[in-house]
Amino acid sequence: MKGIHIGEVLVEQGAITKEQLNEGLKQLKAEANDRRLAEVLTDLGYVTDRELMEVLGRSMGLEVIDLEFFHIDERAVEKIPKQLAIKYNIIAVSMEGSCLTVATADPLDLYALEDIRLVTNMRILLILAERTQIRHAIELNYSGIDARAAARLASEHAVFSRTFAENLMVSSDEDQAPIVRLLNSLLLKGYNTNASDIHIEPYENETVVRMRRDGMLIPYMTLSPAIHQGIVARTKILAKMDIAEKRKSQDGHFKITLDGREMNVRVSFVPTIYGEKGVLRFLTTNTPIDRSAAFGMSGDNYRKMKQLLRIPHGIIYFTGPTGSGKTTTLYSVLQYLSSRLVNIVTIEDPVERNLPKINQIQVGDRAGLNFQTGLRSILRQDPDIIMIGETRDPETAEISARAAITGHLVFSTLHTNDAASSVTRLMDMGIPAYLAAASIAGIVSQRLMRKVCPYCQEEYEARPEELKILYGKPAAPGEHVRLRRGKGCYLCNETGYKGRIAIHEILSVDAEMKRMISEGRKEDELKAYAIRSHGMTTLKEEAVKMVLAGITTFEEMERLVYTIDMDYFGED
Repeated sequence: MKGIHIGEVLVEQGAITKEQLNEGLKQLKAEANDRRLAEVLTDLGYVTDRELMEVLGRSMGLEVIDLEFFHIDERAVEKIPKQLAIKYNIIAVSMEGSCLTVATADPLDLYALEDIRLVTNMRILLILAERTQIRHAIELNYSGIDARAAARLASEHAVFSRTFAENLMVSSDEDQAPIVRLLNSLLLKGYNTNASDIHIEPYENETVVRMRRDGMLIPYMTLSPAIHQGIVARTKILAKMDIAEKRKSQDGHFKITLDGREMNVRVSFVPTIYGEKGVLRFLTTNTPIDRSAAFGMSGDNYRKMKQLLRIPHGIIYFTGPTGSGKTTTLYSVLQYLSSRLVNIVTIEDPVERNLPKINQIQVGDRAGLNFQTGLRSILRQDPDIIMIGETRDPETAEISARAAITGHLVFSTLHTNDAASSVTRLMDMGIPAYLAAASIAGIVSQRLMRKVCPYCQEEYEARPEELKILYGKPAAPGEHVRLRRGKGCYLCNETGYKGRIAIHEILSVDAEMKRMISEGRKEDELKAYAIRSHGMTTLKEEAVKMVLAGITTFEEMERLVYTIDMDYFGED
């Protein structure tokens, strides 16, 4: 019976009992599919993937690796067709001469190994890895291979003219059309690598594709300019845009399912001198969130946020530049509030994530529904809590402020540098000082800081000028502080950073703060009062804590907080 050998090895090594093996075999026979016994035993909970690999490694003298930290050679990956890799859950990781090293979770599947040997015509060396890690490595590496193959195919077909590339979207099977395959592969690669955005940038002699990971744009591939218009046209069709309009900027979004994953993508095109530049932003992502149970906040800020959420009415703004994680934090807060017996209604452009127990409205100018008309309609729906995706104009700001002073708890986002400057931004939009003072309950400003790569990090002794900036005063004689930085490795794309963590500052508005706002006090006065009276931790102070704790680097702190508080850095 299939898989009997691996079961006997596990019993001999004491990893499972004979009864558990029999139960696994019984389950395998009842399923009558292509699953392996090892998979059934792990799913039943009799043995973990890691235990399974260690037992097999000891009994067969094979090395067990952690694929998450292993540098996989993509040239080796290409030696095994994707269909075979998926079928047998095997991936090639390196090659030397006529020898191909492959990672497998089932070294006793002799049929699979013989198939691989015949297809590659190479000598096979085995190493062991967990099946979930192999599956993830297959998705990650083959999506990149598929994207490059699709780009080559599209370029080969588009040799006549640029406009001919649009015809590459048409074939007997639309999913196999070169441009369609290329765009699908780019989307899948972006998703698998946790990219937040894909940038498609036309230049005179090439089109450059870059992906934003951990806040930085990483070059991914260069395409022939002949296929640029085809990619643009395909994306516009998905986003229901006007493909004939090339002189004006256009925005839209679409949902697409690739390899069983549903992706929600926001699209923006702007005309440049060499063609339309596109940015595709993933609205749903599999990026892990640090401190997710606390809205991504530190302990002190989480407690302050919980206090703000006890306020029955008023408006709470989430502020920061594009890509600072405002929407993610806001959605976490709304999910927390949805457990209450309240009516929560949102108006968004677009709806970035579907939330249970929350009524979400999609803005659509074509249907005549914008933030202003939608907000007026929401107020007739007996809401307790209202979320406005973005305060973009004076009318939206005024309606939301008036809703906040008439018994509603309102959330919205603003693009400002810090919490205190949000008050100035609202007044600049035409909101009277008395209305801003009466409506604002709190302001949350945030940034996303890149974390030092844990795989290539190193310690170094901080320079005196760095200590002066970190502590706000010259270093004491003989003072030594160790900081961290990343050297750069393949796991972090040679950047020295991997993953991000949010930092926040929370400005709470009490009676005295309302009086100061109504009097039109300056930003620095509001900020000083919040620090003095409410112990507000500024973005600068949060960033310094992250540097001293070794979570991020001094350079990353400079990148994020330099424009926030320039006098903090003193004289050169």
